[in-house]
Formats: sequence, C-alpha cells, structure tokens
Amino acid sequence: MDTRQDERSPGELFRDLSRELSTLVRQEIALARLEITQSVSTLGKSIALLVVGGVLLFAALLALMATVIIAIAYALPWWLAALIVTVVVAGIGGALALFGYDSLKHARLAPEQTAQTLKEDVTWMKEQTT
Repeated sequence: MDTRQDERSPGELFRDLSRELSTLVRQEIALARLEITQSVSTLGKSIALLVVGGVLLFAALLALMATVIIAIAYALPWWLAALIVTVVVAGIGGALALFGYDSLKHARLAPEQTAQTLKEDVTWMKEQTT
C-alpha cells in the first residue's frame, strides 16, 4: 500500500486506480491466453496420439479379423464366420467409442485459474472502493 494515501487528491487516486485496473485486466487476459494455449496444446497432442494409435490398431484389427474369419470358416460357412466376427468387433468398437466420448465430455478447457483470480480481483476492488 502507498503510505501517501492521505496526501493524494481524488483525481490522483482515480488515475492510479484506472492505471492499476488497466494493468490488472491486461495481466488477466495474458493469464487466460496462457491457460487456454496450454489446454489446447495438450488436447491437440492427445488427439494426435489417439488418431495415430487408432489407425495402427485398426490395421491390426483388420488382420486379426481376417485370421479369425479364416479360422472359424473351417467349422462354419464363410459368410457366417464373417458375420460372427463383424458383430463381435462392432460391439467392442461401440463400447470403446462410448468410453472415448465420455472421456472427452469431462475434459476441462475453461481457464479455471483465471476465473479464480478474477473473482479475487473483484473482491479486492470492492474492498478498495468501500
């Protein structure tokens, strides 16, 4: 706090308050940008890894399905072997897709630290003006 508080005129106090509020707003905007950039960057990397991993797993799954169809076809007709494998793979894929969707639903992209500091700033400003 400034010890000259009683010596400053109301105009000086208002000018100081305006300058400090301007600085505070710029700092809060910079913090929000930083938080959002970090969140988006992390999310982007995660999605890229998910996509690449998914493509490779898909290729492996296709090879595995062909192997299973051939193995089942020794006991059943080809079309029935293919149908059985398709139904099983579709069930597993549906379950995995729901799990991934649920995970993305709970991702937090809002700048939580900025929101908290803005609340603190509002409280501080109210205390300063009363």
